[in-house]
Amino acid sequence: MDNVSVVRVFMLTGLNETMNYRVALFTFTLLYYCIILFFNISLIMIIILDANLHEPMYILLCTFFINGLYGTAGFYPKFLFDLLSSSQEISYEGCLLQAFIMYSFACSDLSILAVMAYDRYLAICRPLHYHSLMTKRRLSQLVCFSWLTPFSILSINIVLTSRLKLCGTNIRRLLCVNWIIVKLVCPEADTFSNGVVAYLTIVLYVSHGIFILWTYMHLISTSVRSKDDRAKFMQTCVPHLVSLTTFLVTIVFDVMYMRFGSSDLPQSFQNFIAIEFLLIPPAMNPMIYGFKLTKIRNRILGLVYDKRQ
Repeated sequence: MDNVSVVRVFMLTGLNETMNYRVALFTFTLLYYCIILFFNISLIMIIILDANLHEPMYILLCTFFINGLYGTAGFYPKFLFDLLSSSQEISYEGCLLQAFIMYSFACSDLSILAVMAYDRYLAICRPLHYHSLMTKRRLSQLVCFSWLTPFSILSINIVLTSRLKLCGTNIRRLLCVNWIIVKLVCPEADTFSNGVVAYLTIVLYVSHGIFILWTYMHLISTSVRSKDDRAKFMQTCVPHLVSLTTFLVTIVFDVMYMRFGSSDLPQSFQNFIAIEFLLIPPAMNPMIYGFKLTKIRNRILGLVYDKRQ
């Protein structure tokens, strides 16, 4: 049992510089989290309850919004509690769980975006074969792939991390992530297995990005040939591209800073970088799709109109 960590509690020190603003920060964060919950749950319910939206594209959107709720639930309740607490502690097990949620949320998001790109590729580039290829069974398999694959890989990663002996307890962030926990290992600890799993995970999700790039090369080349295809591309693919770009920018920025960034920057700026993937996409995605996709927008407007009547 020499390689099992004896650390039972971590200290999250990212809030140390905001002692005088915690009430205002709590109010703003609670309001913002309620907005995220309202937008995502509203669109999920609209898609579930409207039979006209039981199509692959909208079902994938529903899984996308559910994943957003899953990821934010792993951060906001704990963060709100920390804002009202005199000390920001998290148990060893809770830290590993939060790290698992953060990584699986991000990886699932990219997987779902890849599946959504494949769906748009079939709809625009191979419309005659769309319904024979995107069957209910195929759709179920793709949804399971987008969730179960990151869950399986990251479970292995977290289990390997839990076997490391740690020599530190301070985490200079607002939340736990696996890379930061691994940086706290004792010098003699063997992290080779963690590195191998991390490398395989990077390769897998870089391949997702390459696949999305390939699908959009075909989508763009097909769309320029036809006015109808251009209209379909602008209607359904542009929101996807905005979501994808926002996700990649926030994730890549955080990863690059976590690996190579300077700790001399203001703590508040470091905090923003660390949680921007939990701030921007979960609130922006439902608004983009809600306003851009005609069927969803008409359904929302219909509900608003009915209430006014």
